[in-house]
Amino acid sequence: MTSHTPIKILVGVAWPYAQGPLHIGHIAGAYLPPDIFARYHRSIGDDVLMVSGSDVHGTPIMVKADELGVSPQEIVGKYHPEFLGYWDALDIQWDLFTTTGTETHRRVVQGFFMTLLENGYLYAETSEQLYDEQEQRFLPDRYVEGTCPHCGYGNARGDQCDNCGKTLDPTDLIDPRSKFSGTTPVLRETEHYYWKLSEFNEPMLEWLKTREGWRPHVLNFAIGMVTDGLHDRAFTRDLEWGIPLPVDDIGPGKSIYVWWEAVMGYLSAPQEWAEIQGTPDAWKEWWLNPDAETYYFVGKDNIPFHAIYWPALLMGHGDLNLPTDVPANQYVTFGGRKASKSTGVGKPLSWYLDTFESDPLRYAIAQSLPESNDSELTDDEIVRRINDELVATWGNLVNRVVSMVGQYFDGVVPVAGDLSDVDDRALAARVATLDEVGTLISGVKLRAGIARAMQGAQEANVYLNDLAPWKTAKTDVERTGTTLWVALQMIAANAVALSPYLPATSRTVLRALGVLDPDDSVPWTAPAVVAGTSLGELPPLFAKVELEPEV
Repeated sequence: MTSHTPIKILVGVAWPYAQGPLHIGHIAGAYLPPDIFARYHRSIGDDVLMVSGSDVHGTPIMVKADELGVSPQEIVGKYHPEFLGYWDALDIQWDLFTTTGTETHRRVVQGFFMTLLENGYLYAETSEQLYDEQEQRFLPDRYVEGTCPHCGYGNARGDQCDNCGKTLDPTDLIDPRSKFSGTTPVLRETEHYYWKLSEFNEPMLEWLKTREGWRPHVLNFAIGMVTDGLHDRAFTRDLEWGIPLPVDDIGPGKSIYVWWEAVMGYLSAPQEWAEIQGTPDAWKEWWLNPDAETYYFVGKDNIPFHAIYWPALLMGHGDLNLPTDVPANQYVTFGGRKASKSTGVGKPLSWYLDTFESDPLRYAIAQSLPESNDSELTDDEIVRRINDELVATWGNLVNRVVSMVGQYFDGVVPVAGDLSDVDDRALAARVATLDEVGTLISGVKLRAGIARAMQGAQEANVYLNDLAPWKTAKTDVERTGTTLWVALQMIAANAVALSPYLPATSRTVLRALGVLDPDDSVPWTAPAVVAGTSLGELPPLFAKVELEPEV
């Protein structure tokens, strides 16, 4: 294994709206991948800062609050703790999972606004926006629905079409209607700040064309959108539920548009983390250090914001690191339909957390990550992955080797005799597995990474079956001991290779083999299982899953 010089890595993860439960598509699309990526980089010694939080502002939360007749804060108070429960159940490790409702976030966002203003990228202008005469109020984007001008979808929102993914303004919609009253809104003058996004056409296109290693669907979409031309966008909204403007020259009741405010959480969360650590300037190591790398994990509907708008905002601000990569995933589908909490496609995430253990569920999702195409994920496929692959290939390997050491050597790691060419190849294979899995994860090819790790487990199974220690135990104890010693080395290395995906059970295996203390982190190296070590207790790692038939 080659040496590695540690670097600072910021892992930014999509901020979920705190207005409803998440579904398994969210986990596959945006939340499990960064945890796998971050765990690997921590294990090779990189200084990782993984941040996100609940997006508590904007119209989705106001819409939900209006539907239920409660305050927006009550909606946030319900769903933010629910999100925290998801992370615990799935063993997803954050350095900070916060909210956009903190004082730090408000300060950073308002400071960002002032920097853009001072740099000449914001200007005030009067424009016409949709107004509900019956309700006597301007309509924020998600309070307007209508027909998408691009694809003809009849239920497009005023900010984005869920059918074709195009970003919209409410005035773009054909036959718009108010979600408040159902009436047709009218245009009325209002003053807002606008962002000179059009000035970033050339620098954004030049920057995008230098990106290497990005997923083709991300890069092609971003380049195509910039090539079509970026246009100035409203930077504020007639909305009181949000971050108020730090200036008062365009009248009361204005907030910074949540789409621009939310992505600034990637800058405010590290500052909040640093304040919590008692080292308020520590965030600069990830944002001002040119050697630091930044990765943004999102779904494909968030590509415009992370591959175009956020980099353009950072350019406008100046002196802040641009994204290293935006490994956006495609969608998880159920019966060919996109998983969605709003349309009820797919079971609630809580059902999966109640039905499956954390590591097996992580495994099944990781094997189906929608990295380059939409990925169909069914309950039957999850069960098949767990039973036929995880239990039969990996769990069975570990438990039968440990069982044979117990049966033939009283649970003590045997001494290896002279190694044959077969043994040497097996020991070399375990190192190759670690190297190749690490290369795949570092390239954000996480689905291929877990497939390669499982190939390592299969190689150990083949080695074991070829040398049949249960047979040689009757005739050649030394050969049996050597086989089991080599198999234990392969298992230990494979547990490390699987540790970003299966953190709980991998640690269980490594502790039982005597190569990991309870409080230690897992280093990315092939550990040596020392002869003479008494193996710890190791009950079956995984149990077969059977689902109750649906009534």
